[in-house]
Amino acid sequence: MPVPTGRPYEEGPGGDAAGPDSGERDGGVRDVKSAARTLELLELLAARKNRPARLRELSEALGMPRSSCYALLRTLTKYDWVRTDASGTLYGIGIRALLAGTSYLDTDPYVRIAKSALDTLGEHLDETFHLGRLSGGDVVYLVTRESSQYLRPRSRIGRRLPAYSAALGKALLAELDGAELKEQLPSELAPLTEHTITDHAALERDLMEIRACGYAVDREENTPGVRCFALPLRYSAPATDAISCSVPLARFTPARETDIVTALRRARDSIEHAAASIGFGI
Repeated sequence: MPVPTGRPYEEGPGGDAAGPDSGERDGGVRDVKSAARTLELLELLAARKNRPARLRELSEALGMPRSSCYALLRTLTKYDWVRTDASGTLYGIGIRALLAGTSYLDTDPYVRIAKSALDTLGEHLDETFHLGRLSGGDVVYLVTRESSQYLRPRSRIGRRLPAYSAALGKALLAELDGAELKEQLPSELAPLTEHTITDHAALERDLMEIRACGYAVDREENTPGVRCFALPLRYSAPATDAISCSVPLARFTPARETDIVTALRRARDSIEHAAASIGFGI
């Protein structure tokens, strides 16, 4: 997941920072400076996953004065958005972030529809299935239905991957072109495995193939030993959600690919049909 870049902050009157968040965004509405800093800090802590951070690391990563960063951390810790160790020197994401994320999943109607379809797919094919959503150049896992053949199941919900490295993400990138596509891609495509596509021209050729055949394939591009297939869900335009199936190469065959893609297409049609009846836009 891309770490927030954090641009330098300068102390303004009353200790407020005047930086990129002091400008105007869409519609000429100014960002609330303290809110923007809070979100950047939470996103940075979330990006570190299980690696707690010290005050110095956080203030330097965000270009924020250490005193301002400390005050913000103390406030967020008080309300359980940030947690700290017994010494009070290491910080990580807090339980309130989990509660907010759970609420997002619980109230999203597309998640409920897709989960039912993925459960049916899992019962039929006993592979691992996912629902993912495009977010700022990444694909975020919203639903995972693990195969019973997977020996060490682990939840992927909330996990982010660069869209260019995953079948879910590539299925959604293929729905874009021109400036829209460029906006979702970093200037450098960092490799997650030795098979990750790291050349923009090669990625564009791959996206053209996806548009032609109607589904995306991840050939060990984010997980060694695993092939993944994905289709976009077109209940919004452009599509922001996709479903996928992951298969270990140890039991992959061309016939299995045909079975999986056929099943994914049936599930996609079922999900899109159900979504059309709820009239809920992302």
